[in-house]
Amino acid sequence: MNSVRFHAEARAELVHEVGFYTDVRRSLGERFDKAVKAAVEQAAEFPDLGSPFLYGTRRVIPKKFHFSIVYLTLGNEIFIVAIAPDSRRPGYWRGRMGDVSPKKHPSSV
Repeated sequence: MNSVRFHAEARAELVHEVGFYTDVRRSLGERFDKAVKAAVEQAAEFPDLGSPFLYGTRRVIPKKFHFSIVYLTLGNEIFIVAIAPDSRRPGYWRGRMGDVSPKKHPSSV
């Protein structure tokens, strides 16, 4: 399985959305977190399984939530660029693509 690394803003998006869903209902926040983690693990295990997406990225979609986990495959690593809500402007995260250096964003799953 490939290692996983999150862009700092993607990590912040995940934390924000888990908090939002938890405020609605605690179990909903937990379900969102588990769905995202399962989608990320799927991408890490089978990186080519994700659908080709914008700007050379791929995406996987967590079950029952209208989000895309946008990622790049970098050698033996999956770099999570965004936890993108479907309602947000597509490609809003494009500026993060220059931050793929291994030294810039050490946070991982």
